[in-house]
Amino acid sequence: MLFLDVDGTLLPFGPGCEQREPDPLQRLDSRLGARLSSLPVELVWATTWENEANTEIAARLGLPPLPVVRWPERSPAEEREDQWFGTHWKTRALVAWANGRPFVWVDDEITDGDREWVLARHPGRALLYRVEPGRGLAEGDFAVIGEWLKGP
Repeated sequence: MLFLDVDGTLLPFGPGCEQREPDPLQRLDSRLGARLSSLPVELVWATTWENEANTEIAARLGLPPLPVVRWPERSPAEEREDQWFGTHWKTRALVAWANGRPFVWVDDEITDGDREWVLARHPGRALLYRVEPGRGLAEGDFAVIGEWLKGP
């Protein structure tokens, strides 16, 4: 399974990206849909766009509607642990969604703390792949992900 973020991953932002264009969705590279569809994985939205990823992004990329991760409230203890490890607020929910299955998480906010947390708590294989937000997902990223998907 591949957990897919939108902002900074499919929709580049930051230096070099026009921030004030009338329709920021014009920054989407329509070729990404075919590249993502060609991967031997189940694609899952892991974004704050939630259902809007299906209504606003999927069709523009030529993707079918995808499952959407729902973000549960974290307990105070979970928030403290996340601060301690320096983990992203998405990490715990994605590991729960994967439920021991191998997964790739593509996002522009992944840290070493996320990688350590997943390694310690997820029994399956996992690739937490950070994308440069000003560039977004690119061909070189697909090469790394594709190699990882081939297995150990």
